[in-house]
Amino acid sequence: MDNKRTTTMYPSSAKELENLGQRLKDARLRRRFSMETVCARADISRPTLYKVENGEPSVAFGIYVQVLRVLGLTGDLALIAKEDALGRRLQDESLPLRKRAPRSNVTNGNSNG
Repeated sequence: MDNKRTTTMYPSSAKELENLGQRLKDARLRRRFSMETVCARADISRPTLYKVENGEPSVAFGIYVQVLRVLGLTGDLALIAKEDALGRRLQDESLPLRKRAPRSNVTNGNSNG
Protein backbone atom coordinates (compact mmCIF):
# COMPACT_ATOMS: atom_id res chain seq x y z
CA MET A 1 0.00 0.00 0.00
CA ASP A 2 1.44 3.34 -1.08
CA ASN A 3 1.00 6.12 1.50
CA LYS A 4 2.57 8.90 -0.56
CA ARG A 5 0.54 12.05 -0.77
CA THR A 6 0.18 13.95 -3.98
CA THR A 7 -0.69 17.59 -3.91
CA THR A 8 -2.22 19.22 -6.95
CA MET A 9 -1.12 22.80 -7.44
CA TYR A 10 -1.39 25.47 -10.07
CA PRO A 11 1.84 25.74 -12.07
CA SER A 12 2.49 29.28 -10.82
CA SER A 13 2.13 28.14 -7.19
CA ALA A 14 4.43 25.19 -7.79
CA LYS A 15 6.99 27.55 -9.31
CA GLU A 16 6.79 29.82 -6.23
CA LEU A 17 7.47 26.83 -3.97
CA GLU A 18 10.40 25.81 -6.14
CA ASN A 19 11.77 29.35 -5.88
CA LEU A 20 11.34 29.29 -2.09
CA GLY A 21 13.20 25.99 -1.92
CA GLN A 22 16.03 27.39 -4.01
CA ARG A 23 16.25 30.50 -1.80
CA LEU A 24 16.45 28.28 1.30
CA LYS A 25 19.17 26.19 -0.30
CA ASP A 26 21.09 29.33 -1.27
CA ALA A 27 20.76 30.65 2.30
CA ARG A 28 22.07 27.35 3.66
CA LEU A 29 25.05 27.40 1.32
CA ARG A 30 25.84 31.06 2.08
CA ARG A 31 25.99 30.13 5.75
CA ARG A 32 28.18 27.15 4.85
CA PHE A 33 25.82 24.78 6.63
CA SER A 34 25.89 21.18 5.47
CA MET A 35 22.63 19.34 4.92
CA GLU A 36 23.49 17.24 7.98
CA THR A 37 23.85 20.35 10.15
CA VAL A 38 20.49 21.78 9.09
CA CYS A 39 18.81 18.38 9.47
CA ALA A 40 20.17 17.94 12.99
CA ARG A 41 19.21 21.44 14.10
CA ALA A 42 15.75 21.30 12.49
CA ASP A 43 15.19 17.70 13.66
CA ILE A 44 14.30 16.51 10.17
CA SER A 45 15.68 13.82 7.88
CA ARG A 46 17.95 14.48 4.94
CA PRO A 47 15.29 13.39 2.39
CA THR A 48 12.89 15.91 3.97
CA LEU A 49 15.42 18.73 3.64
CA TYR A 50 15.99 17.65 0.06
CA LYS A 51 12.23 17.97 -0.55
CA VAL A 52 12.17 21.41 1.13
CA GLU A 53 15.01 22.65 -1.04
CA ASN A 54 13.20 21.38 -4.13
CA GLY A 55 9.92 23.05 -3.14
CA GLU A 56 7.90 19.88 -2.71
CA PRO A 57 4.30 20.81 -1.81
CA SER A 58 3.82 17.65 0.26
CA VAL A 59 6.16 18.91 3.00
CA ALA A 60 4.32 20.36 6.00
CA PHE A 61 4.54 24.12 6.45
CA GLY A 62 5.96 23.57 9.93
CA ILE A 63 9.02 21.92 8.40
CA TYR A 64 9.64 25.01 6.28
CA VAL A 65 9.39 27.08 9.48
CA GLN A 66 11.93 24.84 11.23
CA VAL A 67 14.39 25.27 8.36
CA LEU A 68 13.83 29.05 8.39
CA ARG A 69 14.58 29.06 12.13
CA VAL A 70 17.84 27.18 11.66
CA LEU A 71 18.85 29.65 8.95
CA GLY A 72 17.88 32.63 11.11
CA LEU A 73 15.14 33.73 8.73
CA THR A 74 12.00 33.43 10.85
CA GLY A 75 11.55 37.21 10.65
CA ASP A 76 10.63 36.69 7.01
CA LEU A 77 7.47 34.89 8.13
CA ALA A 78 6.03 38.24 9.19
CA LEU A 79 6.04 39.27 5.53
CA ILE A 80 3.75 36.46 4.39
CA ALA A 81 0.35 37.92 3.48
CA LYS A 82 1.27 41.16 5.23
CA GLU A 83 -0.32 43.44 2.68
CA ASP A 84 -3.74 42.08 1.82
CA ALA A 85 -4.91 44.76 -0.59
CA LEU A 86 -7.72 42.64 -2.05
CA GLY A 87 -8.99 41.59 1.37
CA ARG A 88 -8.98 45.16 2.64
CA ARG A 89 -10.84 46.37 -0.44
CA LEU A 90 -13.46 43.65 -0.02
CA GLN A 91 -13.79 44.53 3.66
CA ASP A 92 -14.20 48.23 2.87
CA GLU A 93 -16.90 47.47 0.31
CA SER A 94 -18.92 45.55 2.87
CA LEU A 95 -18.82 48.32 5.47
CA PRO A 96 -22.18 50.02 5.87
CA LEU A 97 -22.44 53.50 4.51
CA ARG A 98 -22.91 56.05 7.23
CA LYS A 99 -26.23 57.81 6.99
CA ARG A 100 -26.30 61.28 8.35
CA ALA A 101 -29.22 63.26 9.57
CA PRO A 102 -30.39 65.95 7.18
CA ARG A 103 -28.68 69.24 7.72
CA SER A 104 -30.79 71.51 9.83
CA ASN A 105 -31.24 75.16 8.89
CA VAL A 106 -29.24 77.18 11.31
CA THR A 107 -30.73 80.54 12.12
CA ASN A 108 -28.43 83.26 13.19
CA GLY A 109 -30.95 85.05 15.35
CA ASN A 110 -32.04 87.56 12.72
CA SER A 111 -35.53 86.92 11.58
CA ASN A 112 -36.98 88.94 8.76
CA GLY A 113 -40.57 88.45 9.43
